[in-house]
Amino acid sequence: MPDIIGLLMWPIKWVLEAILAGAHWGLEQLGMDGSSGLVWVLSIASLTLVVRTAMIPLTVRQILSSRKALEVAPEIKKIQDKYRGKKDQFSREAMQRETMEAYRKAGTNPFASCLPLLIQMPIFFGLVTVLQTANRGEAGVGFMGVSLAEQFRNASLFDVVPLNMTMQHGFEQGMLPVILTSIVMTLIMVATQFYTQLQIMSKNQTPAMKESPMYKQQRIILYVIPVFLLISAWAFPIATMFYWLVSNIYTLVQQLIIISKLPNPGSDAALAREARMARKRQRQGLPAEPGSDATAAVEEAPPVVVNTQRQQPRRKTTKSKRGGNR
Repeated sequence: MPDIIGLLMWPIKWVLEAILAGAHWGLEQLGMDGSSGLVWVLSIASLTLVVRTAMIPLTVRQILSSRKALEVAPEIKKIQDKYRGKKDQFSREAMQRETMEAYRKAGTNPFASCLPLLIQMPIFFGLVTVLQTANRGEAGVGFMGVSLAEQFRNASLFDVVPLNMTMQHGFEQGMLPVILTSIVMTLIMVATQFYTQLQIMSKNQTPAMKESPMYKQQRIILYVIPVFLLISAWAFPIATMFYWLVSNIYTLVQQLIIISKLPNPGSDAALAREARMARKRQRQGLPAEPGSDATAAVEEAPPVVVNTQRQQPRRKTTKSKRGGNR
């Protein structure tokens, strides 16, 4: 029976090997020692940046899908209220059918936001397989030949931290540099993951989103993923952890940019952005953008009339004089 998973992973591993070997070759052309652990760490970091940058269109699509999901949320709530308390199969099927129809009309689906994660998973497991093969000194499916695999197998960061070692190996063999490096990298990974998710939940969620079941799930994920990272770090090689670390930092920077430049309408981040834009336009002497909260505040404020003309003195007349003119 053919290895279906192996066949599906083959093109992914081939592309990953091409990027990794290409980055390694480029660093060698710059005069760096190809057998050093630093070159391999930089090669893995380059691979991470290339992969994550290539996924930017998917991230943009995810943002747009989330916007559309916000627009259709009131309609979904109406459908849920319509079938609330109805447990029969016919009602459940009807609710599911009407829900999917509402998503279809809005041009999105409830699983669109999961697309980047679903694509990252096979890439991550493909990288793990590529590095495991190199750790054994064996040739990969493409550009990672035996010579490159042997270089990677014997590479050590600063000559004291072998890239193929795990935290478990460090404790078993009493290798303090490996233990400290693994612990520091794990703490940074956990911190960046937690902070990224916390920023999304605290700044880029609308009041309606905070009332949804998905928000409750995100609160659970906020604490579950760091625990998963702590457990996984015990068995992952240093080289794989570098990929994970760079990917987490990339995600953090990307989310901070998204929250600042493309926040969800109605979220705290969106209100903060409108306030920044209003202050910027005010400094430039421009009116606030129509429809923004700043514009609404200006429109609600009573008009102030300032008379810039010089007031002429008014001639006083006595009652007797006015009476004499009658």
